[in-house]
Amino acid sequence: MKTSSFAVILAFGTIGLLSACGGPAEPPAAPPPPPAATEAPPAPPPPPPAPAPAVEAPKPKAEPSPPITVTIAGQKGSKVKGTATLTETDGGVKVVLSVEGVAPGGDHGAHVHEKGDCSSPDFKSAGGHFNPQSNDHGLPVTAKRHLGDLGNLTIGKDGKGSLEITIPGANLKKDDPNSFAGKAIIVHAKKDDGGQPTGNAGDRIGCGVIGS
Repeated sequence: MKTSSFAVILAFGTIGLLSACGGPAEPPAAPPPPPAATEAPPAPPPPPPAPAPAVEAPKPKAEPSPPITVTIAGQKGSKVKGTATLTETDGGVKVVLSVEGVAPGGDHGAHVHEKGDCSSPDFKSAGGHFNPQSNDHGLPVTAKRHLGDLGNLTIGKDGKGSLEITIPGANLKKDDPNSFAGKAIIVHAKKDDGGQPTGNAGDRIGCGVIGS
């Protein structure tokens, strides 16, 4: 009986001790999980390639106007006659002028005049020198001169002479301000000495209309 009483007392004592100590110790709380990793925002798309600069299509090169052949006639009763061929080139207008029946020897001025009219007996109906830029008169060695200044023909003992020259800036296009088309070629009685206002070339002994 004593042994049983002691066991009972021991059991109650153990229970009391456990109660006083708060019972068995609880395990420590688990640390909170780390925050979820945030994904980096996607890289922006590359900018579209810059458009290639517009390339202007080359303009078609204008076809040259066809050559014009001019018949030169003298005043009434004169033996002066001739022809001129005008050809449009990259550098201007090439003029090839040939005459005959002119007094032998010496130089004779030749010009393109502003009006295609050889109707008056003295050819004054052709007007003055063709001069769209309003330059002073000059010989071909002068850069700035009347566009119609052709220089001089040298006449031989047989009364024949010729002149070949290219006039920069001139053309044969219809209604162009620098066109020789619709004008006239005049051959003069004297040499063009380059003086003002028209070269002191004297009377007009031959005239031909430059047809358009």
